Amino acid sequence: MLSEYKEVFMEELDEQLQLMDDEILKLEQEGDKGSAIQSLFRAAHTLKGSSAAMGFESMKLLTHEMEHLLDQVRSGKLDVTASLIDLLFQALDNLKLLKLEIAEGGSQTDISGCVEEIRQFGSRTPLAEAASEPEPETGTIEVPAVPKPKLSMADRLKVAECLEQRLQVNWVLLRISESCVIKGARAYVIQAALAEAGEILYASPDPADLDEYMEGTVELALLFAGMLDAEQLRAFVSGLMDVEAATVEPVRSEETAILATAAPSRTKDSEAATVLFPEPSLEQSPAVRSKSQTIRVSVERMEHLMNLVGELVIDQTRIHQVEQIQRRRFSDESVSELAHISDHLSRVISDLQDSVMKARMLPIEQLFNRFPRMVRDLSRDLGKEIELIVEGKDTELDRTLIEEISDPLIHLIRNAVDHGIETPEIRSASGKPRNGSLVIRAAHEDNQVVIYVRDDGAGIDPAKMRASAVSKGMLTQEEAELLSDREAVGLIFHPGFSTARVVSDVSGRGVGMDIVKSHIEKLNGLIDTDTEPGQGTQFKIKLPLTLAIIEGLLVKLAGQTYIIPMSNIAEIVRIQAEQLITLRGKPVIMLRDQIIPVTWIQDHFQVQGGEHAKKHLSLVIVGSAEKRMALVVDELIGNQEIVIKSLGQYVGKVSGIAGGTILGDGRVALILEISALIQKLSGKQ
Repeated sequence: MLSEYKEVFMEELDEQLQLMDDEILKLEQEGDKGSAIQSLFRAAHTLKGSSAAMGFESMKLLTHEMEHLLDQVRSGKLDVTASLIDLLFQALDNLKLLKLEIAEGGSQTDISGCVEEIRQFGSRTPLAEAASEPEPETGTIEVPAVPKPKLSMADRLKVAECLEQRLQVNWVLLRISESCVIKGARAYVIQAALAEAGEILYASPDPADLDEYMEGTVELALLFAGMLDAEQLRAFVSGLMDVEAATVEPVRSEETAILATAAPSRTKDSEAATVLFPEPSLEQSPAVRSKSQTIRVSVERMEHLMNLVGELVIDQTRIHQVEQIQRRRFSDESVSELAHISDHLSRVISDLQDSVMKARMLPIEQLFNRFPRMVRDLSRDLGKEIELIVEGKDTELDRTLIEEISDPLIHLIRNAVDHGIETPEIRSASGKPRNGSLVIRAAHEDNQVVIYVRDDGAGIDPAKMRASAVSKGMLTQEEAELLSDREAVGLIFHPGFSTARVVSDVSGRGVGMDIVKSHIEKLNGLIDTDTEPGQGTQFKIKLPLTLAIIEGLLVKLAGQTYIIPMSNIAEIVRIQAEQLITLRGKPVIMLRDQIIPVTWIQDHFQVQGGEHAKKHLSLVIVGSAEKRMALVVDELIGNQEIVIKSLGQYVGKVSGIAGGTILGDGRVALILEISALIQKLSGKQ
């Protein structure tokens, strides 16, 4: 098996499994009245064919059984019940396990139990009978007695145009196997496959007019124009699924006699020769030229390309800095020319960076598509009725962030279903609809991606949070009473904190929310909570569009250059030293009625130097969620785009440092990890 075929198969498998997941949920909601049953049948049939072609027998047998079961539902022999939905989900889970085995090259999943359940549910004949049915051979294809229709004047003119372009024109006559259930759909797939290789000039009957569930034999006559000769075309058609018999015939001279008027520069003899023995040519038909304009690129290549763009950004910064130095020293034309080159490079590299960034972007839909099934299963296990609303699926985010944000979102959703939304009885007693609402929304705001997770459940009661913190010994009664409602709600992110009375498989072990917060902050993101007791809770997650290149503020601390991510900066102020206030032995400032602690970062990193006794202080107000801190810096250099580079295994993880970068002068500067610094300097870690 060629690896490229397996890669294509795996991509199709992912799409079909996600489609089946969505359609089973829709079938549960709509019953057999909607289009879900048809989509499910097509997906099962497609997987049966592709898995059989790839030689994955277990997947072929399971999808064959699903296909037969769905056919009974479609024909009205079976009703859509909860047990049927559960069985379909069980089969889908087995397909996902088989997918993992195919990806990893293993073979351990036993599907016999699931297959037997499906067979018994539909009260059908043993699977062995279906499995032992002889597959149609594709090596030798019989010539079907498929009549060739007569062409109209318009169709003959199309043939003439193709012959003028030196294309091969052939009749493709084929018969679709009687064992094919959806013959109309298969005819459409066959025509689409041929259209990718050339141009379909005529089709009889039109696949769009076929009843896709019709009984009996279906015969197709297609007039094909392209670069394939008769033998190549016959081999291509023979390999298509559900083609029982097929033949390929070049267009005969008598069929194109009328073409003499359409191509007066040719004689009748030369016309016949062209029809029977077309000359090879490198020219392509419009259909061939209009094939898909997209290509697949591996993730590794995209990462390498992004690294190269990062190096260009660094070099462009260095060129700009050299130009500034030369401008101060000289005033001749060469410096002006260098400035023009630097500006042009800046524009080109900026456009290149944007293009590569867009190529790395994926719609967040592929992440959100996992949640409907999860919410459905959780709500059933907990005896709750929950309506999931997903908005902003087309919002694009860096693929790396999509992978990283998955677990935190799952934690938030599980907590919302378990702790947030009440049972139908409690909701009815409090005057709410029995059905709870869970909204997941994504949007772009201020060059960031914002994800909202909102429920209309019980909300978070600050009084209960204080009481739970005191009972667990996390706070004294006096400390708890001093907390504002917002600070009390923020206790939910404290490690080991939980208000659940009963430990369940869903949540309540005191782990999860602190993991969510720390994970998001590692992504240079923020999470904020907005809640109202009795009305619901909303979590707001802010994430950068990418983790590869960020906007940073360059500052000087004790002679060293550090970088503060702009996403963490609330504002920059300059104050007199007398404005500092000492509170509980620590320096703070009062800024718009808010007390903000002040710190010298060089003390944290144990860097010698720096001026603590300056008359004027430059403060960078940084934030993580609702927390704020003022960092004293010696000098503000300016902001620029920063390429984040890992410190490597030799240095390892350093508390408060997110990574490093190379500056325009070739020196290395460290990037501060603000969330870790705030936790460390505030004594919370």
